[in-house]
Amino acid sequence: MAQYVRDIMTSDPVTVEPQTSVAEVARIMRDRDLGAVLVTDGDELRGLVTDRDLVVRLLPEGSDPKQTTVVGACSEDLVTVRPDEDLDHAVELMREHAVRRIPVVDEERHPVGIVSLGDMAMERDPGSALGDISVAKPNA
Repeated sequence: MAQYVRDIMTSDPVTVEPQTSVAEVARIMRDRDLGAVLVTDGDELRGLVTDRDLVVRLLPEGSDPKQTTVVGACSEDLVTVRPDEDLDHAVELMREHAVRRIPVVDEERHPVGIVSLGDMAMERDPGSALGDISVAKPNA
């Protein structure tokens, strides 16, 4: 039986506007225990930013996180999937593009979810190390 992206995606993803400060995005990630948020301009998907993006792209530059907007840290060349696509296709895209998360969009390319490598591990092999890590509470 085929599985679809909609079966395991996180619905109603957290979004921020491009002018949101990096400090605010970091607070949102911490408070909601998230590794990524989508960057939207209105209801149009503009990018995806991860906790790693903030650390690797912005902090080493010495930018002031309160003054720097998230648009400078987000990945803009996005790979996306639709909720009705086969989950195997999402896995192929993750491998091909070496990404851990893929935004899920509707027919008009409005974000409706996000699917992660951890979601797939939990669905396909919940007893694996990645599956265990994905459900573990954060250490901090």
